[in-house]
Amino acid sequence: MIGPADVLLRRRNLVAPELMTADSRWTTPKQKASAADGVAALEGELLQYGFLLSAELRHALAALPVPELARAGRSLLHAAAARLGADVHHVPLFRKFPESVPRDTGDFFVRRVFTLLLQEPRRPCVLCGKVGTVHPVAPCAHLVCRSCWDGSDFSACPICHRRIDPADPFLIPTAGRQRGARVTTYDTTLLRLCPDATAAARELAVSMLSRQTPMPVEDRDDLMALLDAYWPLSAGWLPEVVPVKETRAIALAAALTAPGLTPPRRVGPGARGVRAPLRVARPDLGAAEELLARHLGTATDVLRLMYVLMGADPGLRIRPERRVSLPRPLRRRLLGALDGFALPYLIEDLHRHGEQWKHMAEVLHPHEQHARHPDAALAFAALRGTRLDPASAFGAALLERAAAHPELLVVRDGRLRVTTFASHVEKALAAKDGERALTLLARRPGELGRRLSQLLRLSPELVTGSLEPALGSIAPGVLMSALGQLRTPPGGTRLFLPRGGSARFHTRDDERAPLPEDAAAIAAELIRGELLRRAAALPTLSCALLDEGLADLVAPTSERAATTALVRLTRGSVQPIPGEQVVRLFLHWAEPAGTRVDLDLSAAVFDTRWRFVGLCDYTSLRLGDDAAVHSGDLTSAPEPLGSSEFVDLDVSKLARLGGRYVVPVVFSYNDVPFEELVRGFAGFMRAPDGLFDPLAVQQRFDLAGEAKILVPLVADLWAGTMRWADLNLSASGRFHSVAGSSAELARLGEAMESAFGVGARVTLWEVACWHAAARAGSVLVRGGGRVLRFLRREDEPVAAFAGRLAVSAGGVEDTGAFAEVEWAALVTGDVELGAGAQAYALFPGGLGEARRIDAADLVSGLGAGT
Repeated sequence: MIGPADVLLRRRNLVAPELMTADSRWTTPKQKASAADGVAALEGELLQYGFLLSAELRHALAALPVPELARAGRSLLHAAAARLGADVHHVPLFRKFPESVPRDTGDFFVRRVFTLLLQEPRRPCVLCGKVGTVHPVAPCAHLVCRSCWDGSDFSACPICHRRIDPADPFLIPTAGRQRGARVTTYDTTLLRLCPDATAAARELAVSMLSRQTPMPVEDRDDLMALLDAYWPLSAGWLPEVVPVKETRAIALAAALTAPGLTPPRRVGPGARGVRAPLRVARPDLGAAEELLARHLGTATDVLRLMYVLMGADPGLRIRPERRVSLPRPLRRRLLGALDGFALPYLIEDLHRHGEQWKHMAEVLHPHEQHARHPDAALAFAALRGTRLDPASAFGAALLERAAAHPELLVVRDGRLRVTTFASHVEKALAAKDGERALTLLARRPGELGRRLSQLLRLSPELVTGSLEPALGSIAPGVLMSALGQLRTPPGGTRLFLPRGGSARFHTRDDERAPLPEDAAAIAAELIRGELLRRAAALPTLSCALLDEGLADLVAPTSERAATTALVRLTRGSVQPIPGEQVVRLFLHWAEPAGTRVDLDLSAAVFDTRWRFVGLCDYTSLRLGDDAAVHSGDLTSAPEPLGSSEFVDLDVSKLARLGGRYVVPVVFSYNDVPFEELVRGFAGFMRAPDGLFDPLAVQQRFDLAGEAKILVPLVADLWAGTMRWADLNLSASGRFHSVAGSSAELARLGEAMESAFGVGARVTLWEVACWHAAARAGSVLVRGGGRVLRFLRREDEPVAAFAGRLAVSAGGVEDTGAFAEVEWAALVTGDVELGAGAQAYALFPGGLGEARRIDAADLVSGLGAGT
C-alpha cells in the first residue's frame, strides 16, 4: 500500500524520515553499529542505484535511533531499487547470456522436440547415448539429460522452458557474475530532506488537484493516497474549482472514505488503478456534504464518483467488476444532485454514458424516489425506454413533466424518445450548415475547440469571426490540440487512438481537404495570443531558464492512458538512443498462482521504407552477426523468482544489416492480459555492467491494463533517436509473435513517424517559451553547448518576444550563471537553483532547493480563467 512517504520520494525526491521510520513494513533486526556507520553504509548502497543524500538529509538520518534508521534505510533502498527494476532477481533462461545463447535457433528447437518425442525413462539419452544421465525435472517431469543440457547455464527446463523447482538437482549453482571496470559516467539523483511532510503533501496534492489536463493512473493513485492519509485535514486542500472531472471524482471519493479504508493495491504495477470497492464509512456524509454540493456539477460527475467508490476507473473506460450498495443517505444525496441539474443537460449526460448509467441505476433506484426527485426519474425513464402507463400515478406524473419539454422529449408507443444536443450538431454538420453548427457549438466552447478544424473546412469566415470570444473558456489542453491540428499538413497517415481499456490504434490515409490557409493562420494566431495572455497573468519573473532540448518533447494535453514509467514521456516525444554500441532491453514478470503467463520480449527490424528486415525473438535467438541476441524464451514465471528476458541490440551491426527502424515489443504469448500479473515491467539499459545494472537503466515502464501486446517505442538508428509510442496492438486469438504481427508493426511505426514527425504538435519548448516571454524580461537558453541570454526589447510585444525565443534569434552569449533564475524548464536538471525557484526537468537529477513541477503543470499553468 502506497503512502505519503512513497509519493513524496518518487515525485519530489523528498525523504520524510518520520514517515519512513513509522512504516511497519520494515522489520528492524538487532543492530550494534552506530548511526553514523549506518548512514555511511546506506549512502554506499544508494550510490549503486544512482542516488545521493543531501547534507541536511544525511544529518537528519544520523540523528535517528539505530532501529529507526534501519527502517528508514530499508524503505529508501527498496524504493530506489523498485524505481529502476532492481528490486527483483533477474535470471534469464541462459544464465551466461549473451555468450551461451545457441548460434542456431533451429537446431536448438529440433533437439528439444526430438528429446520430447523420443526420450523414455531409464533409457540412454537419445541425443548423446549416455546411460544414467536422463532424469525428470520438477514439476514439468520432462526427461532431461544432465550431459546434453548444461544445468549451470539453464535456469528452467530445457524442453518446455518453464521454471523448475530451485532445489531440483539439474540446476547447478554458479558463482555470481563479476562486474567490470566502468568506463561510462552515470547521472545521479539527489535526495533531499523533507522538513515538513504535511506541507509538502499539501503542496503536491493541490498542484495535482489544480491540474487542467487528465492524469494517468499513477497520478490518480498518488493523489488518493495523499488525501486518504491526511483526512480530514486534506478536505481543506481542495481548491474552489477542480478543473478535471476525473480528478474531482478521486477527491470526492476520498472525502467519503474514512482514512485507511482505501484498499491496498495488489502487489505489482500491473494492478495500478485496479482497486477493490471502497467502503463508504460516512453514511451521514458529515463534512463531505459541502464538498459534494460544491463539486458535483454534472450527472457525469456523479457517475465518475460512483465508479471510484466501486473501485473502477473514473475515466469510465472500464466498468466496475461488481456493483456495491451505497448507504441510503448517500443514494438520496446523489439522486438529489441529479434532480437539481437542468433537465436537458441531465438527459444528455445520461445518454452520453448510457450503458454505464443503466448499470448504476440498479444502485440508485431512481424510480422509487420519483415523487421526491421527478427530473431524475424522468431522465432515467428516457434512458431506459421505460414504458409509461398514463393510468398509473408514476406514468402520469412523468408524462406530464415530459410534455413541458417538447423540443427534448417525445412519446412514441408509450416510451420517451430523446433529441440530444449532440444529435443537433451532427445534423448541422451533415447538412454542411456551418452557421447552425457554430451557433450550437458556441454554447459549449470546449466542443467548439475540439471541432475547430472540422468547422474551418466547413465555414472558415464564420469560425474566425466567432472563435475569439470562446477562447477564454477553453481548457489549455484542448487549445494546444487544436493548434496542432491547424498546423498539420494535408496528406500522410492519420493515427487514431480510441479510448478504452487499452489504447488500440488504427490508421487511415488522410484524404481530408486541406484547411483554408488564411483562416487556419488566423485561428492559430488567436489561440497563441490567448495562451500568451494567460501566461502574462501569472506572477512575473526576473529571469527564466530554458533548454532547447524541450523541442523534442510533446506537451502533455492528456495523460489518461500513459504508462507508468521511470522517465515520463508524452506519446510522440523523441529522445536520443544511448550512445553506447549495445543497448539491452529487459522484461520481468511474475504470474499469479494457478495461472501460467508466458510473456515474450521481441525486436522487429525494418528498413527505411518499413520493409521487414528481420527479428530477434524466441524463434530467432541471434539475428545476423550478433546484431541482436535474445536471452532465451521462458514460458512461465512463478513466484517468488518470476522470469526475465533480455535482448541485446548492437546499433552499428543492425544498420549494416540494412535496418533503420527497430520496434521492441512485449507479447503475452498465451493471451493473458497484463493486469493479471503479480508484477510486470520492461525497459532498456545502456552499456550495462553485468546482467542487470541499475545504474545503466535509462527507462523502465510498467505492464498494466487489459493490453496483451505493448509497443513502447520506435527507434530510428539513422537519426540516433527513439520515439516514445506507448501503444497496444489489437490482440485476437492466442500465440502472438513478431512473425504474425510484422505488417501491423510496420504500419504502426510508419503512422507514428507520420503523425508526430512533421513537427505539428505543440511541444514543451513552445509552452516554455510562452511562459518565459510573457513573464520574464530576461531569458537564458541552453543548447548546442552554450548559453544565450535574450532580453525583451522596449515596447516589444509578448508574441514577438516569444517568436524570437522559439527560433533563438537575437540572443547574446552568456556565462551561464544561474543564481538569478526563478523559473526553469529543462531536459536535464543539473542546475543548482535557489529555494524560491520552480523547475521542470525530464531528468530531475539535482535542481538544488527549487520546487519541482511536472510537465502537466506547465500546461495547467495556462488554464482557462488564468
